[in-house]
Amino acid sequence: MSTPAPTVTSHARTQVNGILRPSQHPVAILVTAAITIVVLTGIGFVLTSHPIDLALSKALNISHAGSMARLTNVVYQLFSPIPAILITVVATGVIWALSRQLRVAAAFAGVVAATWIPSDLIKLAVHRPRPDIHLMTHPFYPVQVDPSHPSGHTAFVTAFVVAVIFVLRGTRWLPLGAVLGAILVIVVAVSLSIDAVHYPTDVLASILWSLAVAPAARLIWADWLMPRIPLLREPAPPTLRS
Repeated sequence: MSTPAPTVTSHARTQVNGILRPSQHPVAILVTAAITIVVLTGIGFVLTSHPIDLALSKALNISHAGSMARLTNVVYQLFSPIPAILITVVATGVIWALSRQLRVAAAFAGVVAATWIPSDLIKLAVHRPRPDIHLMTHPFYPVQVDPSHPSGHTAFVTAFVVAVIFVLRGTRWLPLGAVLGAILVIVVAVSLSIDAVHYPTDVLASILWSLAVAPAARLIWADWLMPRIPLLREPAPPTLRS
């Protein structure tokens, strides 16, 4: 009499979401992030004393008028810290609802936060002044008095997009998410440059920051820390039924 083949419970057939897939090259990811942080910090100090992109800021700011000014102002306000936090909370809730997995939602939120928030430490360390509004054709009000390098707005948006791409890995939605995400990052970067609330090099540094730091943040948070939190641990291996 033949023995029935073992069957795996339905839980085992649940596909692992892309943001939970372990990193294949953790050392390379961490080294890349570390080098990027050091290089961007060093560049920030150089740019503080030698604002080589001031002329470009002034040229872009000429466009800050009429409907363009209204659009770029909305972009700046939309991704300010408090709205950014609300956007992350809502997106986390949507991901939880769609995936039905708390671990996926927690990984997403953790990647965004662990990528975005540390950029403020570099901003405080470098302390590059914002572009001088008195040199701009269309000064931005209210005047932003916190340091300029890197741009927190751009770091957030790029981190958010990268985290979404992690979630979409292995799905048919990945190409669309990548294209729309890239467009969003470009829109925010250009808008902040036109507003002249940041130098163009500040927004570029923020994009590079998030692209390099987000994979390290995912590695540390999702691969190393989440398994140590009871609520966020990987479920027990599936049982086999004979």
